Amino acid sequence: MRNLSLLQRFRCVDLSIPGSPQCFTIRSETGTVLVASELAITEFDPRTEEVYKEVSLTAEGYLPEDGSGVVVAIQDLPDQESVCVATANGDVILYNLNTSQLECVGSVESGLTGMTWSPDQELVTLTTGQETIIMMTKDFEPITEVAINQDDFGEDKFITVGWGKKETQFHGSEGKQAAQRKAAEVQPALPWDDRKPRITWRGDGQFFAVSAVCPQTGARKVRIWNRECVLQATSEVVNGLEQPLCWKPSGSLIASTQRHPNKHNVVFMEKNGLLHGDFTLPFGKEQVKVKELLWNSDSTVLAVWMEDLKPGENDHPNTYIQLWTVGNYHWYLKQSLHFGNEPLRAPVCVCWDPEKPLRLHLLTRGWASYTYDWGWSTQRSHGTDCCDNANVAVIDGEKVLVTTFRQCVIPPPMCAFELQLPVPVNLVTFHSQAQRTNELAALTADGHIYVYGQGGGVENGGVSGVAGFKVISAPLVLRKTYRIAMVQEEPLTLRLLLWLSEDLFLAVAHGRRMTRLLKLTPLDSQDPKDTLEIRSDVPVDGFVISLCHSLRSGTVTLQLDDGQIRKVHMGLSD
Repeated sequence: MRNLSLLQRFRCVDLSIPGSPQCFTIRSETGTVLVASELAITEFDPRTEEVYKEVSLTAEGYLPEDGSGVVVAIQDLPDQESVCVATANGDVILYNLNTSQLECVGSVESGLTGMTWSPDQELVTLTTGQETIIMMTKDFEPITEVAINQDDFGEDKFITVGWGKKETQFHGSEGKQAAQRKAAEVQPALPWDDRKPRITWRGDGQFFAVSAVCPQTGARKVRIWNRECVLQATSEVVNGLEQPLCWKPSGSLIASTQRHPNKHNVVFMEKNGLLHGDFTLPFGKEQVKVKELLWNSDSTVLAVWMEDLKPGENDHPNTYIQLWTVGNYHWYLKQSLHFGNEPLRAPVCVCWDPEKPLRLHLLTRGWASYTYDWGWSTQRSHGTDCCDNANVAVIDGEKVLVTTFRQCVIPPPMCAFELQLPVPVNLVTFHSQAQRTNELAALTADGHIYVYGQGGGVENGGVSGVAGFKVISAPLVLRKTYRIAMVQEEPLTLRLLLWLSEDLFLAVAHGRRMTRLLKLTPLDSQDPKDTLEIRSDVPVDGFVISLCHSLRSGTVTLQLDDGQIRKVHMGLSD
């Protein structure tokens, strides 16, 4: 019953780096970012905005000077104190971070479409323009080269006996014709598919999977290979299978996406190539395309990076990143980041941190770097008196699932009641005023606060139900909707929201190398739009990672990332 709460965010917008970002990697030892453009490789610190290193790829002739070059992948190699870069024209380049020297360690005439290193960085796999896989050691010694598209199923081919054959199975009302029925024709890959192969390794480095377009059918097919580059299994026919591919680090499932006639799903595949589970994305069937799926390092969060299929008002698509978690076989949408349709604000590179499981890195087309640090939290009411229902609120996309533990104990994903909102919820907070701690406020991805209060009759011990039953835990009802008078230039502008009294909210916003503490109250009590404006804006020297309010004393305290605890006076001078 946990939610994901944003603890910190580092924003870096004044980077003076040549070219346009194409791909990046995180240096695990220093926390710096190595990014490749069509002109150079650059290392910078997302916390201090300082650029450490910059080496040109055009001066050495690896990429053309006119800016038409493409870097398909970049990988930090801590053991070698280097970074490896693969270009579309076929060069594999090693950049030594100590000497700043570039070296071409190999070249493929047909060009490269991808490069992926094993988790232990002992092996590297390259996909070529001739639709082959080249496996090499970490010293770039070739091991083998095999074709991606093979007719054989693989070493783990299923063995069936007579009673397991389709012809001998019981088909019920479908009759004998079901046994002779031909399989439906495979639909080719969708028009927006880039038709490039995708490679993903299992967390232990023993297997990797490749998604590629089959030349015979034109549809995508996933093949699983072992560490010796021997084909193990081929996926079953999956109509509408799309390009994203990511193996869960714990090793259990491979995630991809599938488009059905009436819905859009994230699907999971086992090592034997068979589908095993899915969940539906909260969009229309032709609304978005999924660019990438990304598991974090401890397999607890799946990030889904999407953009609109149809351009928006300015002929540019909206971009979204959603964070999903699973519990009791139910998938919860915990965070939804909406980046709008401004081209320079759209993410072009997204990845999880290799060392800190809940740290997400992204880089926009306009060279703005964002680092999000998440944390697990449980949103609950104070529960200090008999009037409080000991509520726990669980975020699930556009729903808030509420369980009143004083009246009932319901195993999730079930709950006492649901609150349906029009857009995804990012944050929930309960009222901090005595006798009203059952009420809650939800902050949505579009910057609105929805306030829910108790309905009539609950205070008197319940209301009458159907056939003489008594409703002990009545759902909350929507009382008011506030719009926040802040320019929502980027997602998650506000975080750590506290609802202190009827029309008083305390929130934390991100500042430049500091945190801002905001006091939000309505602009005008007679304003029909119910707009919250910033009445106080106090900078805090440091990064606030949590807020707490005492119902008994009325004291508000905040915690900084360096361990300091500060008391907040309602004059907002800390």
